[in-house]
Amino acid sequence: LIYHRYIGCSLLSPTIAISLHTLATYCQVHCICPWFGIQAQCKLLCHIHDMPCQPYLNVQLTAAYNVYLNILDHVDRQLKKALGHDTDNWRMLNSCPACFYKLEDEPILDFDWLVSIDGNNSLKRWDMSTYGVTPQVDTHRPHSDYWLSDPTWITLNMKFTPRYSDHVNDTDNWQSPPVNSDPDVPTSFACVERWHNAGPEQCKRMFSMFHELGIFIASCWHRFVLLACDMVKSSELYVSFVLD
Repeated sequence: LIYHRYIGCSLLSPTIAISLHTLATYCQVHCICPWFGIQAQCKLLCHIHDMPCQPYLNVQLTAAYNVYLNILDHVDRQLKKALGHDTDNWRMLNSCPACFYKLEDEPILDFDWLVSIDGNNSLKRWDMSTYGVTPQVDTHRPHSDYWLSDPTWITLNMKFTPRYSDHVNDTDNWQSPPVNSDPDVPTSFACVERWHNAGPEQCKRMFSMFHELGIFIASCWHRFVLLACDMVKSSELYVSFVLD
């Protein structure tokens, strides 16, 4: 099947196969429009072929697309290994040629490189303990060297806790500034200490109900993404460790 540019939807005796061209097209569309999901693509294909959309077709398309992504990841890893691009922190140290590549006799700048770090809360996920149910285990991991892995991020959280223990344990007010803080006295992390949520009070407290609050990224001023991580019950409290 793969010789004829098709991927089967099952391991043994596949009866349905999807072309690589269809999977590659959906991959590019999904990058441009992330909310265009597998189900929408399945309905689109059924509409083109003038057939009713059934739930099992969605499962088959998902299986073939996962195999396609695994193939791309395997090829990408082999290519990076051959080029020597699989070392630790290679992505962050080589993402932007203008920032990280130095020329001979290049004048020394006051700042070697400028980085912006920010997050958003548009990709929230409920904490299952809120409803008293057992969370489902998600074995999927991002196939990218942009992302901080879960063990790395847990280690950073442990490093961070003693430094800000007065605020980390306050689950209801972790986004609110200290009541008795003096605005004239600088703090070790003034951005978080003085940040105010303009929304209503109930919106400030609702984030304790979520396990993941969004994605946090670091990018240079040339718009190259350096690192990314999930904000797991932290919002933007751990920004000092994103570039650790």
